[in-house]
Amino acid sequence: MKVKVISRSTDEFTRERSQDLQRVFHNFDPNLRSQEKAVEYQRALNAAKLDKIFARPFIGAMDGHIDAISSVAKNPNYLKGIFSASMDGDIRLWDIANRRTVCRFPGHQGAVRGLTASTDGSTLVSCGTDCTVRLWNVPVATIMESDSLSDCSSEPRAVYMGENAFWAVDHQCNGDLFATAGAQVDIWNHNRSQPVNSFKWGTDSVISVRFNPGEPNLLVTSASDRSIILYDLRVSSPARKLIMRTKTNSISWNPMEPMNFTAANEDCNCYSYDARKLDEAKCVHKDHVSAVMDIDFSPTGREFVTGSYDRTVRIFQYNGGHSREIYHTKRMQRVFCVKFSCDASYVISGSDDTNLRLWKAKASEQLGVLLPREQKRHEYNEALKNRYKHLPEVKRIVRHRHLPRPIYKAGVLRRVMIESERKKDQRRKAHSALGSIVTEPMRKRRIIKEVD
Repeated sequence: MKVKVISRSTDEFTRERSQDLQRVFHNFDPNLRSQEKAVEYQRALNAAKLDKIFARPFIGAMDGHIDAISSVAKNPNYLKGIFSASMDGDIRLWDIANRRTVCRFPGHQGAVRGLTASTDGSTLVSCGTDCTVRLWNVPVATIMESDSLSDCSSEPRAVYMGENAFWAVDHQCNGDLFATAGAQVDIWNHNRSQPVNSFKWGTDSVISVRFNPGEPNLLVTSASDRSIILYDLRVSSPARKLIMRTKTNSISWNPMEPMNFTAANEDCNCYSYDARKLDEAKCVHKDHVSAVMDIDFSPTGREFVTGSYDRTVRIFQYNGGHSREIYHTKRMQRVFCVKFSCDASYVISGSDDTNLRLWKAKASEQLGVLLPREQKRHEYNEALKNRYKHLPEVKRIVRHRHLPRPIYKAGVLRRVMIESERKKDQRRKAHSALGSIVTEPMRKRRIIKEVD
């Protein structure tokens, strides 16, 4: 005996809008739509143009400091919280949503060069040129959301003295240790007034330090002698050392691929390395026209943001040679620190003009709550642009950026110099004995040697 049952899928028969009389069915047979690719190309072109029309990346500036902003740190436990420190010793906690100061941490007598927060967000660690490391208690989220300025303690929880000035600090992931960079690399514990361990390789100052997000005992530093050094806390000596032709100002680990890190260099480029194979860079990220001062990866690991001495902020793909986006304003001066927000939606930059600036990670992204139809429309436009991005007209619109005149001229001059050097190498190779001159790729050219 057979029983026939009428079965209808809700997705197939539900109206898309309440105004629709009935659901509209689509037949996706390519024979019925001979102009499908032409229509999609036009839609991709329109989507690229609309992105340019609605590109408004700048959200607002947070002013309050009276000196250049030297460092910025995220609060891992509170999405809206951001810490900033200036060259006059002032440390502030900001509420990004309302763009106002929530709390101040006075105490440093000189420039604050390093700032970091513990993984649980309860402790803030700062260090500076006054040879002190200070630990602060971070106010809870309920106090941060109050309308009035919270009454933070003027005294730090602990003050540790050092023999030399400190240039950077970073906290261990899910641990109680933090590292400071100065004349040497010191490893501290929250409950001890003296370093539990110290590392030194060479005589020059260490200017940046970063713990690995996947392996808490591994950290990388860069020094003023143009070196990048890997340390392992489980052994008493440094692991590996890489010497480049120019100095590295800052380093950031990829949170999704903890074996890879990217270094911001003085030669206007960023270099991505695999910690297991330091003799060659995985990728060279170009576009800046002056020294890259700071770098920070997105929590997704697919992008990173850089701040440069050329007064611009750029966003790169983790494996892209050129920047996806460039942000600048007329009043923004040299950018010393940049951070991605914890939800990868915003970028925070601190510059020499005493202002923190808040940017959208995607310049044309619509803020606020999106309806499901709007969200699908945005995803469809992104898929169209990605499908037709190789075509000349779409590629030209997507890549075009308006640049300030000094940056544009500096970029043209830099390209002329690079092309001239390339031609000179070609002529030298053409008029030399066969095999006497070997042209090295850019990924190896900036590396002098690797020391184990």
